[in-house]
Parts: sequence; structure tokens; C-alpha cells
Amino acid sequence: MTTKAELYDVIRKPIITEKATMASENGAVVFEVAIDANKPQIKEAVESLFGVKVKAVNTTITKGKTKRFRGTLGKRKDVKKAYVTLEEGNTIDVSTGL
Repeated sequence: MTTKAELYDVIRKPIITEKATMASENGAVVFEVAIDANKPQIKEAVESLFGVKVKAVNTTITKGKTKRFRGTLGKRKDVKKAYVTLEEGNTIDVSTGL
């Protein structure tokens, strides 16, 4: 059994954007997750933390952009997103946060 602290390490925060809002209309919720988290870990974390049944989990990694700030070259971090599709009748209110 995974501890609650480990579950919070898997799921970082919900993502609230226009695209994520459109996905929520189809029963999906978007989370930023740990870069090394796999789909079964994400599914277990969402089901345990929110008390819902997960139908599917899809992940994507967005590569960080290289930016220049005041002459100094830097790079934003890579972000892994999880698109979690919930079973019929289950919902998560992301406005309440984790």
C-alpha cells in the first residue's frame, strides 16, 4: 500500500487552462505529475486521493523551452501531464485543489 505522502509526490497539481477545461467537459481531468511517474501509479494516486474510478490515463511530456533573460541563457523544466479519464458518474472539482 502506498502512503498518502507518496501519492502527493506522484500528482503535483491540477492544470487549469482552456484546453483542460474543454477536456473536463468530456469527463477528463488534467494533472501535472512527476516526470518519472507511470500510468498505474497515476491511476492509483487519483483513485486514492479523490475517491473516484479511473477509466484511462494518457500522458505527455512537454519539453521545456530555452529562454534568454537579461543576456543569460536558461531553460524551463520539462513537464509531464496526465490526462485522466474518469468512469461515468465520477467527477473531480479541481478548483478545490489537492
